[in-house]
Amino acid sequence: MIAALLAASLIGASMTADPVTVAQAHFDHVRSYRATIRSSARSGEHTEIRYAYLKPGFVRMDFVSPHHGAVLAYDPGDGKVRLRPFGAHAPPALTLSPSNPLVRDRSGHRVDRSDVGELLRNVHALQEGGATVTEGEEAVGGRTALRVSVTGAPAHAVDGVHRYRLWLDTEDGFPLKVVSFADDDDVPLETVTLDDVEIDVAFPERFFAP
Repeated sequence: MIAALLAASLIGASMTADPVTVAQAHFDHVRSYRATIRSSARSGEHTEIRYAYLKPGFVRMDFVSPHHGAVLAYDPGDGKVRLRPFGAHAPPALTLSPSNPLVRDRSGHRVDRSDVGELLRNVHALQEGGATVTEGEEAVGGRTALRVSVTGAPAHAVDGVHRYRLWLDTEDGFPLKVVSFADDDDVPLETVTLDDVEIDVAFPERFFAP
């Protein structure tokens, strides 16, 4: 019932509620998710990852490209990242801080700040004093999404981002595509798509401890 009400709220968000707030409210009820994430950065870096998340903050990334086969997992209990460069069951297994350059991309993204909840919090912070505009519905990966633009106040940026364009699934508010911009620059900092999204996945035991 809660999910149905939230979905209905999102569909009407362009005329009633803030769609980012509605998306956050829905995500608050999500226990876990997984998706195929593809990103293209301004630097020219292209990444494809099979991403899994379990509250309160467990993350696992299985790399498709680059570093095919590498597995990275984050445990919020000890605040450490476990990296297996050659696969989940192959040595070596390295234990690192999430701030270590070995487990950060060229844009400086950290595994412990990589989930959808963190994204929505950043967008919400940018909304303060800024502008939020709904731009209609659009198909993304075979699903219907509400396109939303969030621009920060003048000279205000969050993690280097001044403007976001978000495509939020009209059924559950989950982000299907995100494009970020710096200042008033029309060249994206990064374009990210989330495909094959599954919500509330029952992961195997020790899935997040490869």
